[in-house]
Amino acid sequence: MIIAIDGYEANVSNRVGIGRYAYEIIRNIHKISTKNTYRVYLPGRPLSDMPKESDQWKYRVAGPEKLWTFVGLPLAIALDSPKPDVLFSPTHYVPRWISTPRVMAIMDLSYLEYPQMFRAKDLHQLIHWTTYSVRYARAIMTISEFSKRAIIDAYKVPEKRVIVTYPGLTMPKTQTKERSLGDYILSVGTLQPRKNFVHLIEAFSQIAPKYPGLSLVIVGKKGWLYEEILAAPQQYAVVDKVKFLDFVADDELPALYRNAKVFALPSLYEGFGLPVLEAMSYGVPVVVSNVSSLPEIAGEAGIYVDPESIESIAQGLEKALSEKRDVTRERAAKKQVAKFTWEKAAKQTLEVLEKVGKGESPSR
Repeated sequence: MIIAIDGYEANVSNRVGIGRYAYEIIRNIHKISTKNTYRVYLPGRPLSDMPKESDQWKYRVAGPEKLWTFVGLPLAIALDSPKPDVLFSPTHYVPRWISTPRVMAIMDLSYLEYPQMFRAKDLHQLIHWTTYSVRYARAIMTISEFSKRAIIDAYKVPEKRVIVTYPGLTMPKTQTKERSLGDYILSVGTLQPRKNFVHLIEAFSQIAPKYPGLSLVIVGKKGWLYEEILAAPQQYAVVDKVKFLDFVADDELPALYRNAKVFALPSLYEGFGLPVLEAMSYGVPVVVSNVSSLPEIAGEAGIYVDPESIESIAQGLEKALSEKRDVTRERAAKKQVAKFTWEKAAKQTLEVLEKVGKGESPSR
């Protein structure tokens, strides 16, 4: 079988969100598959950490990058021979103008739940391109039961077409020198409104007087509508206690997690919430929202808060800071972490691709 893969999102230097998902699925399919022929389509040369080429695994470089989904990718597939049996797009969009059976991935539907939190251009693209893609995709991969139900409800697709493949946990083996940050609460995520960083900063400002040596460290690159987030420390008089580290390389994250007193993600909406899993793997108490997929991910290890309530977030932070070692919570965290691996996700994805390529139902 010839399996085509859209490698656009995976072939970037600073991978977060869907880029991380695409890269890990591709990397692990390459690692576990001993059959099939794979063609990974890219708008530029593969980065050095992408899987190495072999007789089974080839890259196809095409363009233009600017119109990749509409022109570059479908044209490259149309000109290739023999034709692939199935195409996997680990993104919200599948290419048009091709007859190859297509499989897509949707991380979450935050753009439908909180449209006011997206730039108009991005929102238009997400709504219209995803609607088209859902209509023509033979199968839709997603990353939580919460997201699966949201997709079924929003797009009225049969349940058998939506398959959950939980993301996994990948932390680097090598680590760089640790940063000197003192005692801190850690949060990780792209700076965008749905991450709820403004409420987190306000809640932190309420407890900060009780913990003079404590700071709030926020790791994440600038996304969209981030100006209010960057202005919040000044607004709530904690400008000297809140540190924005921007994007942090993977080899620096372990030390940041390991040395944190608490990890907090009171997000308004998460399709999965991988940083929560990463923090739990280091035994760090996690304070998370009681909505979307976060209870599904944190399980009994989580300290849950109402993301709309500043008081609730502040109480959750204090509970985590004051709580002595909780063996039950630690055991629950280890149990949860063990459930999620990229290899398992890749195996499940490969099963779906092979079924679709054979014309079978994608559901397991």
